[in-house]
Amino acid sequence: MTDSPTWQSPGASAAPVPPSSESPWHAAQAAPAVAPPAVGWAPPPRPGLIPLRPLDFGTIFGTTFRVLRRNPRPVFGVAIGLTTLVAFIAGAVVTVVVLLGTDRIARAAPEDMEAIAIGTGAVVLISALLTAALTVVAGALLQGVIAIEVATASLGERLTFRQLWARGRGRWGALVGWSLLLSALLVVAIAILVGLVVLMVSIGDVGGIVAGVVVGVLGGLGMAVLASWLWIKLLFVPPALVLERRPLRESVGRSWRLIIGRFWRTFGIMLLLSVAIQTAASVVTAPFSLVSGFAGALVNPTGDLTADLSFLIGINLIAIALSAVVGAVGAVLLSGGATLLYVDARMRDEGLDLDLQRTVEARAAGASTDDPFLPARS
Repeated sequence: MTDSPTWQSPGASAAPVPPSSESPWHAAQAAPAVAPPAVGWAPPPRPGLIPLRPLDFGTIFGTTFRVLRRNPRPVFGVAIGLTTLVAFIAGAVVTVVVLLGTDRIARAAPEDMEAIAIGTGAVVLISALLTAALTVVAGALLQGVIAIEVATASLGERLTFRQLWARGRGRWGALVGWSLLLSALLVVAIAILVGLVVLMVSIGDVGGIVAGVVVGVLGGLGMAVLASWLWIKLLFVPPALVLERRPLRESVGRSWRLIIGRFWRTFGIMLLLSVAIQTAASVVTAPFSLVSGFAGALVNPTGDLTADLSFLIGINLIAIALSAVVGAVGAVLLSGGATLLYVDARMRDEGLDLDLQRTVEARAAGASTDDPFLPARS
């Protein structure tokens, strides 16, 4: 007996036909086994502004600038409109008050000049406080608009300003009140520090002056550190107020809890954004400041008072417009960065990215869904 494939059993009438290379059986036996394609990792969907996953530093920093470009009309348009309005109102009010006060002092009797000067100073101070309050209100409204824009853009929506405003209806008052409260606390803290320094210096002796300088320097540094710490700890209060529609007290606690474990990361990103914005603003405004310093003598070499006044008004108008544009860009970037950090914190702590994915899929299928940013109902 042999193992040769040509061996035939006794009585076999014909030799077996060797399997053809064209035979399906042979092809199946001869063909190498092909493994099914491995199912690789697929990145989460990106229906709009951000990928629906926890965000790394590069994504947060880059997306902050995309907030300006994705929906510019209700974002940059509103920002520049608010900042320009506030800048022109502030400049006009202070200028009018100063001009009227200077004219009154010039026409007053010598014995009345001191009283008029004190009154003019008080009016200027009140005007400055009112314009500062107006700036705070405009900034608070812009924060809310940007927070809603970032949240809706993450789902692929592109809303008009009217739609963004309607989304925040009922929360604008709380947001403005929160911003005014913070500003008032800051003003009171600065006033107390300045009052202590003035009181110590007014004693007149060397010890009082030294103590006043020490208190001023150490108090200023301590206040800066405390303000920076509170800035980060309370950074998520506006998104919590507008997007989760929580009361003010709950929003403060909400921000405090979300920052736990990510304080330095949040501080670093916001500080880097602030430095980048300030650097860009300096680059834009520095040439204008240098030119305006000696342009008056070139434009008006004769020293004509009317020409000087016209040139001064024109320079101030250009400066206000330029500062409004730079301020609008900076406000949008900082508000957008804060909201992105808030969304990232909720993705990491609460699985918000999964809720956003489910919402996108359901809306693509034509189903109606609840707002995924609202707190879960118990």
